[in-house]
Amino acid sequence: MAGVAGAAPSPTPAPAAEPPAPKSRGLAARFGRATLDRALALREGSIIVVTLITAVYFTVNTESFFTAASFKTLLPYFAPFAIMAAGEVFVMILGEIDLSIGAMYLFAPFLFYKLNTAGIPSVIMALICCMAVGFANGFFVAVIGINSFVATLAMLFTFEGLALIISHGTPVTTPGTPGAVIGSAGHLNTFAEIFGGGTYSELIWALAIIVVLQVVLTFTRWGLYTVAIGSNKLGAAEAGVRVKLVTIRNFILCSVTAGLVGIFEAVRSGTVQPDPAGANEILFLAVAAGVIGGTLLTGGSGTVVGALIGALFLGILKEGLVLQGVNADYLLFYTGLAILIAMTVNIYVRRVRIGHGGG
Repeated sequence: MAGVAGAAPSPTPAPAAEPPAPKSRGLAARFGRATLDRALALREGSIIVVTLITAVYFTVNTESFFTAASFKTLLPYFAPFAIMAAGEVFVMILGEIDLSIGAMYLFAPFLFYKLNTAGIPSVIMALICCMAVGFANGFFVAVIGINSFVATLAMLFTFEGLALIISHGTPVTTPGTPGAVIGSAGHLNTFAEIFGGGTYSELIWALAIIVVLQVVLTFTRWGLYTVAIGSNKLGAAEAGVRVKLVTIRNFILCSVTAGLVGIFEAVRSGTVQPDPAGANEILFLAVAAGVIGGTLLTGGSGTVVGALIGALFLGILKEGLVLQGVNADYLLFYTGLAILIAMTVNIYVRRVRIGHGGG
């Protein structure tokens, strides 16, 4: 009996343990949040997404869009914008704008033609003249104190008019480009192959210039001073930054890139056309590419890589619309709507990025 009385009571069955929460759901949520944060941290993130969506749309709805032939047609459209926008970014980060790039695009090829006819090293001297115009722009803005919109608008009219005067309103054949017409790259000489006549020459130039200028903007004092001036000009000056020198230097860079693109396009097409309307359209599309790519017109923030992506977006949009048979009268209409949509997405993503602590 004692054994029975001293026996331990039978244990109460433990409640069944709840199954552990699946780890995959938590990991997926954390991964999705981390991916979102990384995407929001990219200044170019929104335009990359918009560009990819646009490319996928035209690829699905247009059979001939995603082809080698379409890509070759696209290159002469977006590569020049990318180069011009890259130079414009350095001016816009300062909180300024350079409208004279349209004039440099038009004037440099005619100057190139005139100098070549006179037996002078034409490309170098044409770019030096563009540098002089950029210096004048920077001087008027930084030293005299003229608003950059007004100063460069005056330069735009002046040098577009000068291009018409020296050309007499007549197209001329680009020097050094025998048989330089689209699709005849095999007949071009070495000069033409390098300076825009080759199928991929402008793309190679664009990528090289974008890489160099992005490195300059991100890792050099020139770039850091540019951002500092655009963020707080007075504070940068008090910190010892030579504001006038940096401003003049950036305007020179902007003019040189525009003149270089003008020569590239003249070599590619084989003729120099006295067309201010076309130059002005290229001017505004180059500015649009920079803004779409994430550069603020108010200054203090910008990215050269974003300008490349913005130019690619505009190129894909135009090429896709043309291949879909859209009437030419509607091209500018759709381009304007697309720019508004892209900028709306940019602003929304920027606000979300700031809300997530991405700056």
